[in-house]
Amino acid sequence: MTNDKRVAVVTGGIGTAICQRLRLANNGCQVVATYYPSEEEKLAEWSAARESEGLQIGLAAGDVSSAEDSARMMAEIEEQFGTVNILVNCAGITRDTTMKRMEPEQWNAVIDTNLSSVFYVTKPVWEGMLNRGFGRVINISSVNGQRCQFGQVNYAAAKAGMHGVTMTLAQEGATKNVTVNTVSPGYVKTAMTDAIREDIRESIIAGIPMIRMGLPEEIASTVAFLASDEQAYITGANIPVNGGLFIS
Repeated sequence: MTNDKRVAVVTGGIGTAICQRLRLANNGCQVVATYYPSEEEKLAEWSAARESEGLQIGLAAGDVSSAEDSARMMAEIEEQFGTVNILVNCAGITRDTTMKRMEPEQWNAVIDTNLSSVFYVTKPVWEGMLNRGFGRVINISSVNGQRCQFGQVNYAAAKAGMHGVTMTLAQEGATKNVTVNTVSPGYVKTAMTDAIREDIRESIIAGIPMIRMGLPEEIASTVAFLASDEQAYITGANIPVNGGLFIS
């Protein structure tokens, strides 16, 4: 089953604000959110909430750290919803510890999920974008891929590597109207950051020049901007959305 609307895939599970903003900003394009198979039970409530907002968001299960499962998932998405025109790679995990304590399993888990997934998920739809002469790929990195962070050698390496992928694919897609860009958020107000001990959270906020954390909607609006038809001349960029925490 296919439709005539553009199809946007958002990896990493329920990136609610990104899904909402892409749907509204791209003429009601069909948005598909991917999730790890074991999270299926959580998705019923999330999906119901989106429907109550009048948003029909497709769902697809897959392990983005696996080349084989990513290829299967993307093929099934295109079969069910249509060809993928917009891809937002934002799957990510952390396994923080210092280098002397880090085990190979912790390194590999983060590299596979945060970096290798960009290759695994993009490759199945890349040639189609080139052949059709349109595509938007947005890779969600992190401020810590630009400035690093103590105890995050795996995470910082993966997030820095994402922009290396961005710059290379931007060159490969430039003549075919396929743009590839990175968005690097700073600290964002989420349930995860709200759960940080208050004194630590306040210390983090004090170090941000804007004296606040970002909002998910501010990340999402940047993604929607880069995904639009009008932004055909921005490619290979790394857009910081960090409140001045890191300026390059």
